[in-house]
Amino acid sequence: MTREIREIAVVAFAQTDHRRTSAELSEVEMLLPVLHEVLDQTGLKTADIGFTCSGSSDYLAGRAFSFTMALDGVGAWPPISESHVEMDGAWALYEAWTKLLTGDADTALVYAYGKSSPGSVRDVLTRQLDPYYVAPLWPDSVALAALQAQALIDAGETDEPALAAVAARSRADATANSHAQLRGSVPQGDYLVRPLRTGDCPPIGDGAAAVILAAGDRARELCARPAWIRGIDHRIEAHALGVRDLTDSPSTRLAAEKAGAFQQPVDTAELHAPFTSQEVVLRKALRLGDEVRVNPSGGALAANPVMAAGLIRLGEAAAAVHRGAADRALAHATSGPCLQQNLVAVLEGDPR
Repeated sequence: MTREIREIAVVAFAQTDHRRTSAELSEVEMLLPVLHEVLDQTGLKTADIGFTCSGSSDYLAGRAFSFTMALDGVGAWPPISESHVEMDGAWALYEAWTKLLTGDADTALVYAYGKSSPGSVRDVLTRQLDPYYVAPLWPDSVALAALQAQALIDAGETDEPALAAVAARSRADATANSHAQLRGSVPQGDYLVRPLRTGDCPPIGDGAAAVILAAGDRARELCARPAWIRGIDHRIEAHALGVRDLTDSPSTRLAAEKAGAFQQPVDTAELHAPFTSQEVVLRKALRLGDEVRVNPSGGALAANPVMAAGLIRLGEAAAAVHRGAADRALAHATSGPCLQQNLVAVLEGDPR
């Protein structure tokens, strides 16, 4: 006897206005308005949430177990069922989705936040590299992305004008996104690490996001048009960059296959591509043609709060379904150097 898989949907999404710095705010103060907004969208109270899961990084905060302080914004009394991942909030959403699949809860609150402004995020991200052979060399995230971009250019997959066009399109689309950090015409600027110019790279900034998941009829009660998660999967590449083909992303392709992304065409895709060159890789891996709207929100090139940008891709894709701008949307999140870890989700709205 086969057991029917439970239907789970994103029913609400909220995010901060992303800024270069929010020095006047603590993580809790930055997060609290977002939590209030996402709950207000559904009419739920904290006590109504069956499971809470968050994503953040202690390295950004500079102190161990910093996520426990963020719980002040959630409210941990009466006692709540809570978990945390030291990853982008997209992976917290994955954990919450599995929790709801078990039937242990009907609703889940997922949130993520990151403040990159206090220090050098390029240096911080070197700590995720191989600690014996690579990390001691301190190759930062931009330098590694530049290696990937140059490999794509050498392979004939793209060129610098094409990368500039990706940046221009993304930030033009972000004009309609009031939360974006960079909007409209943004100059490509000088080389940051050749062949990447300033315009090919994401802005450094602070931000937070939150979503609410609900199962079955509960989702229909809370949202006029739920964004049903039809499939979700995440995969990982080898840790050593030298054994990977940086012009391709097999893990993204496999995650998309397992999530059912290739079974039917999608009309919208929110890709977590912090660098213009990474959109080239992801488009190929996900088989996205020109007919698919890619990053109508502006994507990570318009706002890239570390540890929240991936969750925002899922939230933006869900929001497009909620308002009827998309019927079948793909959302992607990444973590690690050069698209090392990749999560893909497919979201659909009920037929209109």
